[in-house]
Amino acid sequence: MSTSVPETRTPITVTAPSKKSWRVIDIIALAVLGVAAGLVFWVYNGPGGAFYESISAVTPGFGGLAVGPWLFAGVLGGLVIRKPGAALLCEVIAASVSAGLGNQWGISTLYSGIAQGLGAEIILAVFLYHRFGPVVAALAGAGAGAGAWVLEGFLSGNFGKSTEFQVTYLATLLVSGAVIAGICSWLLVRALAATGALDRFAAGRERQRQV
Repeated sequence: MSTSVPETRTPITVTAPSKKSWRVIDIIALAVLGVAAGLVFWVYNGPGGAFYESISAVTPGFGGLAVGPWLFAGVLGGLVIRKPGAALLCEVIAASVSAGLGNQWGISTLYSGIAQGLGAEIILAVFLYHRFGPVVAALAGAGAGAGAWVLEGFLSGNFGKSTEFQVTYLATLLVSGAVIAGICSWLLVRALAATGALDRFAAGRERQRQV
């Protein structure tokens, strides 16, 4: 008489992809956003640089008001992709495009992209990449401005200038970053989501739930 032992099988557990893991479409979309933002940077470089110089000559430190359009790429990438590193990478890609096409700042443009992208990235990380409303967007834009302030303090020698200049320049960078890079990027993401262009991203699905 033979005794058969029931075969035991180990159940296969399928683990769902982490919300923080990158998909191919995320990488492609980030590259497209970064290149598009870089083209905006490149177009703005001439008039933006002139505006910066003219307003700084009239009121030292107020040049920060002209910097906002150079800060939006990281915030935009972070709001759309919503993955760790998206804000930094998008700003760096945009800065690389701007520098590659040629501008008056050369390689220092890439340093600015890193500093500004890190500033936005840190803010999104503080909220654990779970909150992407207008307040967080404004803070991320201000964070990008703070990153620019720190870099220029060393790179342009601003830390050797008067305390009044440093405080004024930081304040204008924070305001410009919060409004132009932060709130305007948030509004742009909402507008894109409304067209259905972001349906494969959390930003688009979030918009659908609100309708």
